[in-house]
Amino acid sequence: MELGVAVLLTLLSVDFLLKSGTGIGIDAYPNSIHSIKLHEGQPYRTSYHFQPSKNWMNDPNGPMYYKGVYHLFYQHNPFAATFGDQIVWAHSVSYDLINWIHLNNAIEPSEPYDINSCWSGSATILPGEKPVILYTGIDENKHQVQNLATPKDLSDPFLREWIKYPQNPVITPPNGVEVDNFRDPSTAWLGKDGKWRVIIGAQNGDEGKVILFQSDDFFNWTVDPNPFYATDKTGVCECPDFFPVFIHGRNGVDTSVQNPSVRHVAKISYLSRQHDYYFVGKYVDDQELFIPDTNFTGTSLDLRYDYGKFYASKTFFDHQKHRRILWGWINESDSTQDDIDKGWAGLQSIPRQVWLDETGKRLIQWPIEDVEKLRGEQISINGEKLESGSRIEVSGITASQADIEVIYEMPELENAELIDSDSVDPQLLCSQEYASSCGTIGPFGLSVLASEDLIEQTEISFHIYKAPTRYVGLMCSDQSRSSLRKDLDKTTYGAFFDIDPRLKTISLRVLIDHSIVESFGEEGRVCITSRVYPSLAIGKDAHLFVFNKGTQSISLSKLNAWSMNKAQINNEKALDCS
Repeated sequence: MELGVAVLLTLLSVDFLLKSGTGIGIDAYPNSIHSIKLHEGQPYRTSYHFQPSKNWMNDPNGPMYYKGVYHLFYQHNPFAATFGDQIVWAHSVSYDLINWIHLNNAIEPSEPYDINSCWSGSATILPGEKPVILYTGIDENKHQVQNLATPKDLSDPFLREWIKYPQNPVITPPNGVEVDNFRDPSTAWLGKDGKWRVIIGAQNGDEGKVILFQSDDFFNWTVDPNPFYATDKTGVCECPDFFPVFIHGRNGVDTSVQNPSVRHVAKISYLSRQHDYYFVGKYVDDQELFIPDTNFTGTSLDLRYDYGKFYASKTFFDHQKHRRILWGWINESDSTQDDIDKGWAGLQSIPRQVWLDETGKRLIQWPIEDVEKLRGEQISINGEKLESGSRIEVSGITASQADIEVIYEMPELENAELIDSDSVDPQLLCSQEYASSCGTIGPFGLSVLASEDLIEQTEISFHIYKAPTRYVGLMCSDQSRSSLRKDLDKTTYGAFFDIDPRLKTISLRVLIDHSIVESFGEEGRVCITSRVYPSLAIGKDAHLFVFNKGTQSISLSKLNAWSMNKAQINNEKALDCS
């Protein structure tokens, strides 16, 4: 991505304080009329997913909790709804990770070491509660270098102003790394020897690398001669993340913790695939060695945070509630011209809490509990039997802006069809599923953002199979009929996960927000995010159905669905200070 010299517009200053049920906030857009107009005639803008009032947004950057306030920085083009050569670190704050207050940009291109854009990076909180940001600058030679910034006023919980380190850059591309593919420093961690570590994504030819650097003082860094992690024929490793997870329990743990009670997770965003892959393993700190349980294969056996649209993700440790929070960038599925016409592009996922499952082999993800504050009208269905071929409408809620939790009770699994799940591509299987005859146990699930006549619908479904040594579930998100519109990406997504036959139930949670559908299967063991743009199933004309296409009946043990209220994100109501 070749980026030109940035000439930034002056944004409106922070003029107002906003009081709400979550605390005192700041409105960076005092003239709220403009942001209100942006919602008119915008059926695909979301109501409770984070997005700026206009223009382009991509990677989440530097999330942290500081002095009672959550901070989210993100890649933003202030001038257009497309990625450009003037990318800044935009900045918003929150008291609950759901309602957000926009501030002025935190970091903008201004110096030779970042004059061609300020790209992704991370925040680390040093001892004494001192935040510091490491970010990638595109310098005057179009090289990617790593720079440091610190808050101007540590007493300001909003951290409105940031000062760039006079001796930037603090890290330049080492030997064996392409100067235009060296980016995205991770959150740093403190070793037992008192030295800081940080990893940075890189590339050398077709080899993707994650490079480790060490520092005694966070300003002067030395490179480790051996890659922290490397993969052949993958291209650049973007947005690396590295963090510990407790072996037992759901609590998160600080990034610097290293003891026998934790395992470690390394995450890499492969640009060539536009997916986030993660690896659970052992960190041998005295050898600077990460030993993953499995290596990258480039097949469907690799673990991913999300099997739909979800990229450039970032985690942080929320020490207020002792949890690790994951964010991901959700890009658009329509055309660049559509983005320009809409005037915006890009969402952030609902923040997810992550922890290690009971097997110790994969992560569980679940929407943070704070999102439940937005739940409004509720409808419940209990004990309903879904015969083969049946479909029931779930009415009484706003189906275009909803939160649905379902528990299905399955029949005996002995009759499930046979499959070799290790050799079959689940995404391909999901794509073929709806063109073939229905199976024995499934597909069953939800039709969301559906028109009344079902001409438009997005189906999230399960199909249960018997593998050679276990039972597996296939989770699909079928977008093939999601819209009458042409020229959309209507990829059908799919993933396998193990089924515990002793439980005899399977769960599904779906968050629907106009043009985004986040689905969490079997209590968050598999996640699929989709972007859809219906022509008919918009607003009050959107419908929600539960269905069973399998030949065996399924019991709808419990269904709870809520209309979701709008989050305060763009500060359309500016109040006087008080």
